[in-house]
Amino acid sequence: MSAMTAPAVAVAVALVLLAAGPHPGAATMSSNSLRQQERHYDRSPWTWRCSGAPRHLCQRHALEENETPTAISTCKMTCGPGANLWPHPQHVTVDDPTARAVNFNSMSIEFTDASGESIDNARDAGSLFEEMASRFRLQQEVKTVNSDGSAIVREGHRSIEVRAVIKNPRIAHLTLDTDESYELIISKAGAVSNVTVVADNVFGARHGLETLNQLLVRDDLRRELVMPTEVHVRDAPSYKYRGILLDTARSFISIEAIKRTLDAMAASKLNTFHWHITDSHSFPFVSKSFPNLSRYGAYSPHEVYMPEDIEELVEYARVRGIRVLPEFDAPAHVGEGWQWVQNATVCFRQEPWQKYCVEPPCGQLDPTVDKVYDVLGGIYRDMLDVFKPDMFHMGGDEVNFHCWNTTDSIVQWLDARNSSARTSDDFRKLWNHFQERALQKLVDANEGKEVPVVLWTSGLTAIGKVDRYLDPRKYIIQIWTKGDDPLVRELSQKNYRLIFSNYEALYFDCGFGAWVGEGNNWCSPYIGWQKVYDNDPRGLLRKLGITDPKLLANALGAEATLWTEQADSQSVDGRLWPRAAAMAERLWTNRPDWSWRNAEHRMLEQRNRLVALGVQADRLEPQWCDQNPGLCYLSKRPEDQPSPTAEH
Repeated sequence: MSAMTAPAVAVAVALVLLAAGPHPGAATMSSNSLRQQERHYDRSPWTWRCSGAPRHLCQRHALEENETPTAISTCKMTCGPGANLWPHPQHVTVDDPTARAVNFNSMSIEFTDASGESIDNARDAGSLFEEMASRFRLQQEVKTVNSDGSAIVREGHRSIEVRAVIKNPRIAHLTLDTDESYELIISKAGAVSNVTVVADNVFGARHGLETLNQLLVRDDLRRELVMPTEVHVRDAPSYKYRGILLDTARSFISIEAIKRTLDAMAASKLNTFHWHITDSHSFPFVSKSFPNLSRYGAYSPHEVYMPEDIEELVEYARVRGIRVLPEFDAPAHVGEGWQWVQNATVCFRQEPWQKYCVEPPCGQLDPTVDKVYDVLGGIYRDMLDVFKPDMFHMGGDEVNFHCWNTTDSIVQWLDARNSSARTSDDFRKLWNHFQERALQKLVDANEGKEVPVVLWTSGLTAIGKVDRYLDPRKYIIQIWTKGDDPLVRELSQKNYRLIFSNYEALYFDCGFGAWVGEGNNWCSPYIGWQKVYDNDPRGLLRKLGITDPKLLANALGAEATLWTEQADSQSVDGRLWPRAAAMAERLWTNRPDWSWRNAEHRMLEQRNRLVALGVQADRLEPQWCDQNPGLCYLSKRPEDQPSPTAEH
């Protein structure tokens, strides 16, 4: 279950999180801590005011006598039409931006169906409503507590009443067809702020609560939790698939680090955690059917993912509106862990490695060995049991034909089937033989039911080849080559559904020192958030000449990837964040008329939100730029350039 599991309660007509009166989890403000805050407050001579149209920037001013100060966090939320939200909603109007103080100790939330009947926990998604409500409350509680344990909450401010109307309350799991739209309305009624969230299902409602969470802002100068008075949001994602890939095989990643990644994804409305859980380097997935895989293949007995660990993470993700997509990469990218399976792998740790794979250690499965498919069937069954995915990733990249061509059993198998020439097409036929048998094992493990299968671009998807082997009705292709690769155009024209991870924009391990040899790694340079933001999957297709709306709709979305040859639990946050948030807005909002420049000031604030969550996101600009929006820019106008006589 989630680490923020709601307290056990009786099945209720409404979920009332906090009654009037102090919440037992909230700290009490002592007179001493209050005096300390008052002294700190008195020392600040500044306030922030909105510049107004057209730029809507918060500017720092000296606090005038009798003026109520406004923190920059409050100013950013009330300055301009967008309310400083991330990702920016499709439609948002702030009819009354006045920031009103609200009372955390007087906040309630209720989930109802379309007829007004309260959600019953006995229904399929009932526990999700309770979990999401508890998480929302905790998000607000964190904002009201200072680092010394004292509280900023005061009695007497506006109470908040949240009502979420769910049209299909029984939907409990994400699929590619899940409606993630929502509508959010904030209005005032006397001393109460009324919030209404309307959504098709619990996942859309979760997005609405995430937006509301961003509208509830801690004002450090006023020492209050504030919210705009009247707001109307109508919102939905532009892309169905919005993901992050995390590789936990090159380096083991802790459960805690994965949870931080999921927290940051939820804050950015990303919906897919693609778990590349095994590779030739290690096998940390504990298979019930074949425990020797992790026994032989894990880096240590403690660096494994037990079934209960995975089930906990899957539920933790679901509460945050995220599916977990497992990947078992084959027939290449296998090795460690398979030592006990006789004759299953070939070229494992083969030297010199450059001849047999793309990085050490090498390793591929032998498609001619029947035992391979028996083990695959058990792995698939075990993964389906714990992940319960609506999709499955079968990997399928970087098969080395030279490796197979130097394996006696494979050469003999080809000779027996009139493929003694051993051309590239002969090896593709062998590869297809493996893929068809592996896919059938996956279907059998899923009790005969097919699920959408994702494969990487590879030799099997090469130009002129892919539709000989892969049915576009069954397979989704994930693109890791460059976005302008002609292969992308062909895949689109042949009606394949596509997920973009084009490496020049979405490989977040790029731009660091080489780990084999010297210099920089293969995909350098480092990819700045600006390039990530401007990477639009449909825009890439249009540049390749794809204009048919049906083909453009086959671009399901995109996924940022973090391969961990040079990252682990200590560095994963900074490699992913806040750059992945830039991708998140592109995939959610996707304003074609917007570049990264339209997002810069909000991006800095989203990074601050991630840090407040405990995510060690990289800083993008000096803190001074946070406090002085609009003054950190680079002009290209000739008249703004340095004088030739200026000293440097």
